[in-house]
Amino acid sequence: MKVTTIGSGYVGLVTAACLAQIGHDVIGADIDKDKIKQLQAGKVPIYEPGLDEIIAANTANGRLSFVDDVPEAIGASDIVFITVGTPPDENGAADMSYVKAVAKTIAENLDRYKIVVNKSTVPVGSTVLVAKVIQENLSERREFDVISNPEFLREGSAVEDFLHPDRIVIGTDSQRAAGLMNELYKPLNSPIVITDPASAEMVKYASNCFLATKVSFINAIANICDAVGADVKEVALGMGYDKRIGFEFLRAGPGFGGSCFPKDCHAMLSIASDHGYDFELLRGVMDMNVRQKNLIADQANKMLEGLKDPRIGILGLAFKPNTDDMRDAPALDIIPHLKKDNRKIVAFDPVSMDNAKKLLPDGIEYVSDPYEVCEKSDLVVVLTEWDEIRWLEWRRVKEVMKRPVVYDTRNCLDPQNLRRLGFTYQGVGR
Repeated sequence: MKVTTIGSGYVGLVTAACLAQIGHDVIGADIDKDKIKQLQAGKVPIYEPGLDEIIAANTANGRLSFVDDVPEAIGASDIVFITVGTPPDENGAADMSYVKAVAKTIAENLDRYKIVVNKSTVPVGSTVLVAKVIQENLSERREFDVISNPEFLREGSAVEDFLHPDRIVIGTDSQRAAGLMNELYKPLNSPIVITDPASAEMVKYASNCFLATKVSFINAIANICDAVGADVKEVALGMGYDKRIGFEFLRAGPGFGGSCFPKDCHAMLSIASDHGYDFELLRGVMDMNVRQKNLIADQANKMLEGLKDPRIGILGLAFKPNTDDMRDAPALDIIPHLKKDNRKIVAFDPVSMDNAKKLLPDGIEYVSDPYEVCEKSDLVVVLTEWDEIRWLEWRRVKEVMKRPVVYDTRNCLDPQNLRRLGFTYQGVGR
């Protein structure tokens, strides 16, 4: 099938590349000429494992191309995916201006029946909104369907998530559109849930808000574990074997971040408020997430009490491993709380340091070697559980540290091993 994705950000690139990978002819379109030039030259502007290889293979075989002529791309395709950003506005609601602009462009270039797919994370009612914008901007009567097809891509495993999804959700009242979308996704051989547009739009927000709730819940349990002398990893293990609960997202740490959970929780709160419902539970989840970051920073500061001009090593900056995404990363809240007086902060991350430099305060030293972070440090704080950090030679780390104290905010290290080596180890809820 002939497909266009409009928007070459995270969702757009993964969607375009993976649809080409399963056999479709795909055009990735964007008005950003510089980004398109990069992609045409084989340079992928985001870090996502496996994405570079898929894009390279499918541009080479002719199934994937990138253009800055959006009208031409619309005309060449039967299915048009809207994959532009929906950033939060000042009230936390999703900003739909980019989506509406794309809908207007689609209307101006609609030459035959097409399916328009809302792939971006959009509020309930957006399918109707996009259809209305298209209808209002048509110069003559044309047939089209607008459907909802939310993405469930985790940064760091997005290619795997797209090619082997738990489910594909399609929201439409059109049998014609449902049949064609079923054909589009047939090569994936995955469960397809066909429902009404409003329910499909709600699925994405509800899913992310529920997962965010699990994260805040286990962090609250971790704080109680610290108080009573329990180990949150053992507690989570005992909980996870219950099939009703499961193991996923029961890892205590410094709170959730990234491009999805914070944004989608704020958007859900806005949706609820607009419809007269006070979502107290979700507000508590968000409040807990802020408190957790502050608690981590306070604990790190306590570990530095009495030291004159201490040196602090930061291992990991991205909000999670296998991504360079710094959006709402705990590091952005925790590091500024640590940077005061004459403290020296040295940081390492395998891929996100360039992005971090744009967002963190001046005066932080960034190094390419994790051992250099640890050298002469009074405290090392692990903020992202990269394998490059998890599997350091900790005996060597101890030898170069001024004061062998490690604050493992991701609970990714072995406390017994570090204590046996002579470290003072602090985890979360351990």
